[in-house]
Amino acid sequence: MTAHASLNTQTSLLSRGMLAVMTAQFLSALADNALLFAAIALLKAGSAPAWQVPLLQEFFVIAYIILAPFAGPFADTLPKGRVMLIANGMKFLGAAAMLTGLNPLLAYGMVGLGAAAYSPAKYGILSELVAVDKLVKANSLMEGSTIVAILLGAVLGGWLADYWLAGALYAVAASYLLAATINLLIPRLPPSHPLSTFAPLAMCRDFIQATRKLMQDTDARFSIIGTSIFWGAGSTLRFLLVAWVPVALNIQDLSTAANLSGAVAIGIALGAVAAARWVSLRSVNRALPAGVLIGLVIVAFAYSSNLYIAIAWLLLIGFLGGFYAVPLNALLQERGHASVGAGHAIAIQNLFENISMLLMMGLYILLSKQQFPVIPITVTIGSLVFVAIGTLAWLRIRQTGK
Repeated sequence: MTAHASLNTQTSLLSRGMLAVMTAQFLSALADNALLFAAIALLKAGSAPAWQVPLLQEFFVIAYIILAPFAGPFADTLPKGRVMLIANGMKFLGAAAMLTGLNPLLAYGMVGLGAAAYSPAKYGILSELVAVDKLVKANSLMEGSTIVAILLGAVLGGWLADYWLAGALYAVAASYLLAATINLLIPRLPPSHPLSTFAPLAMCRDFIQATRKLMQDTDARFSIIGTSIFWGAGSTLRFLLVAWVPVALNIQDLSTAANLSGAVAIGIALGAVAAARWVSLRSVNRALPAGVLIGLVIVAFAYSSNLYIAIAWLLLIGFLGGFYAVPLNALLQERGHASVGAGHAIAIQNLFENISMLLMMGLYILLSKQQFPVIPITVTIGSLVFVAIGTLAWLRIRQTGK
């Protein structure tokens, strides 16, 4: 047994390393979500056209797509705690640039660069800190703390953006700095799959080879496609809420949409806890019915006209999403760690997830520019999710026979 394997099987879910990872991730995710609503407020204050609001997400995810060949090798070649430190530093620069007057689209794109480097490290390190049989629980802890951060970030970001926009940006920048400091407490674990060269062409070839290898693995392919559909829809729903709230609820402030995003976050946290209790890597197909139902509940939500009914639907969407996505993430980390490296696997997952976000957000932007009503747009997104995950579930059950 290698030193790395020994560490992997002996580290507890509440070790210093895990606590440092979760605390830094909490602060970084809180800042990410507060910054989004601050950026939306800046665009609205500058009288930008309404279709530019969802364009924020396009600028953010393009970084994931461009850096996809490099983010995974970067996370696997260096100690992942140091990768997280560098990434939070880049996020800080983006927030500082927005504070100094850079166009919110460009500044949010800078934060996207940091997030693209951060993601493979924050999830990839879990398979290095805990044993395989604890991965679903470790993911649930990570998702739970992240969802609380998303909730607080959305609520605080929306509230501060309504009442003190500069204060929101200062708070975001400070959170990134604090997260970077806590990253220093993460143990310097040995790199899992170091590269022999950092030549860009060689890294692109390595990424292509890793993608081919991972996509040939039945479980990994299922996980990547399944989570890509979910997060593409989730990202679009967040921006749909900004346009949906004034139309369906006749409420004009930004904080209500932020609070409704928080309802989804609470639901995901509850779903993650339920997944940790009832789903393991061996029984991952138990998550499929929840995934299929997500699209139908989005369609039902679209026709809500009461705030509390809308909150209930969004809580349910989040719960179904958490129950569905967390086991799939754990499955990919296990398959990635055993083959191309967890960092590589998460970077490949990020590529597919962000292509899905780019396409769904692009569809939303296109329909918005054509002045389609927001409720039919929401129904369209929900229907696409239902058909896509339903097809994936049918193929998975045919393939596994259970």
